[in-house]
Amino acid sequence: MARVSGTYSRAGRGMALAAVVLGCSLAGCAAPAKSDATQAAAPRGETDVQRRVRIRLELAASYFQAGKPAIALEEVGQVLAIDPSNGDAHHMRALAAMQMADAEGAGASFRRALQLKPGDADVMHNYGWLLCQQKQFDAAERQFGQALAQPQYRQQGKTLMAQGLCHAAAGRPGLAEAALFKSYGYDAGNPLVSYHLAKLLHQRGDYQRAQFHIRRLNHSELANSESLYLGIRVEQALGDRLAARQLAGQLQQRFPDSREWALYANGGES
Repeated sequence: MARVSGTYSRAGRGMALAAVVLGCSLAGCAAPAKSDATQAAAPRGETDVQRRVRIRLELAASYFQAGKPAIALEEVGQVLAIDPSNGDAHHMRALAAMQMADAEGAGASFRRALQLKPGDADVMHNYGWLLCQQKQFDAAERQFGQALAQPQYRQQGKTLMAQGLCHAAAGRPGLAEAALFKSYGYDAGNPLVSYHLAKLLHQRGDYQRAQFHIRRLNHSELANSESLYLGIRVEQALGDRLAARQLAGQLQQRFPDSREWALYANGGES
């Protein structure tokens, strides 16, 4: 999977609740959708058991977001001891397992969550991203496709981005470009989509369109060493030496210790 620097952490949009998960840092994972057991305010007529489940799940989500998956798993374990068929708990357990690089455990929990919540597009999206990380590209594509087919799903842009990144990792640039352009239609300001679109367009020699996307990104506060370096290469391909030198100056000034500046200074390409 292509590397994208953590400098994009301020982007916010396109990054969902589980962006702290190592395996989800690019495409973004979705935390379990709030059910009656996870509402911030206690539902009317909530039983004592439901209250305990809700509080434990809220604690698990808080620890998970804080990057403490082991503690989140402890809280999830207590939920499942009370209610073994709680789909949100299995989903959260899968995400925490991903954060701990336990792909086998995450996969088992995702499959159980899907058994309990067969129409949950967030689970499908997240399971698809796990499968992509494991290079099970066809299986990942099925999960992304099923998520996108859910009529109530409202995060198509995020899933299309994940789908595009997965196609790129699988060596399917045409499909990757198509998915990323669709994602761009949902959120033109997503820096990851802009970067990867520009990269794919540059790779196939469509420098003018690559320039459009990478310039929009590099003219924003979300530019990082990788986007600046790609911008340099695009401007060089178009023969705009002045623009390339200006980007190189930014790269040296802002990211002097980056891999990209070292590549540029040595006249190399990634």
